[in-house]
Amino acid sequence: MSKAVSGAMRSMPEHSTGPEMLVRRLLFAKGLRYRVQYPVPGAPRRSIDIAFPGKKVAVFIDGCFWHGCSEHRNIPAHNRDWWQNKIDQNRLRDKDTNEKLRNAGWLVLRYWEHDPAEQIVAAVISAIIRKSELPKRDK
Repeated sequence: MSKAVSGAMRSMPEHSTGPEMLVRRLLFAKGLRYRVQYPVPGAPRRSIDIAFPGKKVAVFIDGCFWHGCSEHRNIPAHNRDWWQNKIDQNRLRDKDTNEKLRNAGWLVLRYWEHDPAEQIVAAVISAIIRKSELPKRDK
């Protein structure tokens, strides 16, 4: 990978992207409180974009390029195999993260950066309400 590409990748925000910030602002305006970049149990160096730890609801706002959105995927022509492998590995890591969270009792919600923020917020609120209505398990 060239120094220019490497530098460009390093300059990309890992979290708090525009779409994520919009969803967070709307959730906060609705009175919901959440944690940002909450650690994924059993997965060092992985975090949940927007977490509701008390309810065990994890929300991810995935970037179309980095997570391989089929609608907006645009693999660069230069070094195509490397990029395809990088995105495939990201998708495998997402799948593994989902599994780890579900095994720990979390509800995992994933959205694309192009999904309307208002729809994401409505779905998150609905999921939190549904999760609140579930009977508690004895420990």
